[in-house]
Amino acid sequence: MSKERASEDDVFDTEILIDSAARIKDRRRSAEDDFYNSKLRADSPMEPLTREDEMVKKGPPDFRTKEIDLVDRDPKHINDDVVKVEFEDVIAEPEGAYSFDGVWKTSFTTFTVTKYWCYRLLSGLCGIPLALIWGFYFACLTFCHIWAVVPCVKSYLIEIQCASRIYALCVHTFCDPLFEAMGKAFATVKVALRKEV
Repeated sequence: MSKERASEDDVFDTEILIDSAARIKDRRRSAEDDFYNSKLRADSPMEPLTREDEMVKKGPPDFRTKEIDLVDRDPKHINDDVVKVEFEDVIAEPEGAYSFDGVWKTSFTTFTVTKYWCYRLLSGLCGIPLALIWGFYFACLTFCHIWAVVPCVKSYLIEIQCASRIYALCVHTFCDPLFEAMGKAFATVKVALRKEV
């Protein structure tokens, strides 16, 4: 009973944190909108300045000052079908093979709380080092793509253009007349199928 109540308290605390973070974000957005709307456009003093207009004037946002969303941590839904494993997806009792209700409830609570806190512990211990490793890896990958792969592909396309022209000339010169002649020769061939009983 105390474990179930502790689990409910943790879920309740998490919901309160998510709700308060969403309210703070909404307040910050409305304050930013008020700030942007208080400015006036230079060309028309009657129209308020929108956030998009301000972005166009300032240029693209700097990635170092980008605000991170603490509520929706998977906005592109890249992990929707991979890691959403619930108790019902792993453990299920068919009809006629039920355990005691208390055992089933305790198993559910144990599974859920263990998964939740184990993930938090592992992400706390390994999250920052792995973020460093993945950041380094994708930086190297981006560097190789920009400075090696794209120039090689462009160089290959320029060099192969000459070979493709020679190949096209050979095909038009030698293969086209041959296949046209074969087509005209086989155009007169007629095939008839008969079914004998």
